[in-house]
Amino acid sequence: MTLHIDIHVLQSVPPSNLNRDDTGSPKTATYGGVRRARVSSQAWKRATRRDFSQYLDVDRLGVRTKRAVELLTERIQTLSPGLDFGSASTLAQRALEAAGLKVKAGRKAKDGDQPLTEYLVFFSNLQLDRLAEVAVASPPDKVDVKAAKAALSRDHSVDVALFGRMVADDANLNVDAACQVAHAISTHAVATEFDYYTAVDDQNPAEETGAGMIGTIEFDSATLYRYATINVPALLRSLGDTEATAQAVEAFVRSFATSMPTGKQNTFANRTAPDAVVVMVRPDRPVNLVGAFEEPVRGRSGYMAGSCESLANYAVDVAEAFGSPPTDTWITRVGSRTDGLASLGETVQFDDLVQRVGDRTRAVLMDRP
Repeated sequence: MTLHIDIHVLQSVPPSNLNRDDTGSPKTATYGGVRRARVSSQAWKRATRRDFSQYLDVDRLGVRTKRAVELLTERIQTLSPGLDFGSASTLAQRALEAAGLKVKAGRKAKDGDQPLTEYLVFFSNLQLDRLAEVAVASPPDKVDVKAAKAALSRDHSVDVALFGRMVADDANLNVDAACQVAHAISTHAVATEFDYYTAVDDQNPAEETGAGMIGTIEFDSATLYRYATINVPALLRSLGDTEATAQAVEAFVRSFATSMPTGKQNTFANRTAPDAVVVMVRPDRPVNLVGAFEEPVRGRSGYMAGSCESLANYAVDVAEAFGSPPTDTWITRVGSRTDGLASLGETVQFDDLVQRVGDRTRAVLMDRP
């Protein structure tokens, strides 16, 4: 069985710096021979993952951290209140090492003396709970290796199942990502601009007119094309349950569409809702439709109408050329500027779109051989 859920989003973003590089400049990319605004996939994955907490219980979510010893110590002390902090911390370290993870000493000033894993590791909260139980139930001075590894090999959270986990120390702990997220790019050419600002010292004497601070902030504005896809069978393999898989699909579609990276948000108040969300159910393979914008959209009275027309035309052309149209397409769109998308599928309210994607996922998984 193959089943892919493709999510396409068109979103207009005002002056902003959603995702900056090492110099503070908004990230960019060259595509179709022109410079585009860009927001990295990592930035939108994190925004999506943080948004999950609005819809999912904490035991269905995970944490990506080097501070697993600290988290395990808290759980161990909850299970064994009589155990002092030092003994609980030592036991937590042994449990992680038994599971196949290397632990090193933390830097005192920064990490409060707590040991750290050598790199960021993605755990589900349930996995940390199970590993703490294994640690407490093991014989003194030796944590059961088989049980420790098993604790990190099951009870995957929604975010671990979607975004995957790579463990360099033990490939058996790896989790293949069921979701792929593309870098968002503008549908048109973009030039970075500069905001020169001054800040006045409120306590300046009246005769002093100079600024207390001056500086510049780089920004751009763009109509972004965003794309992500979910491999539903892969998600099912990690979560192991049809209903959990359908709920994970619903959560991802909702959070990916409505979340936004928080870079410089206090400066620009740039949070917008998508102008259009198009979800396509594909029985064969995912299709990123960014080719619709290889020739940049030319703005006459804005970019959104032209972007919608280009996306719709390209989607039809791809389906006709390869004979592989989606089995279902649902669209949530705002205003007449998005009328160009109407021919692709049924226009529905966003909550209805999320529900339909979940229901279709349930139906297909329940009918699988």
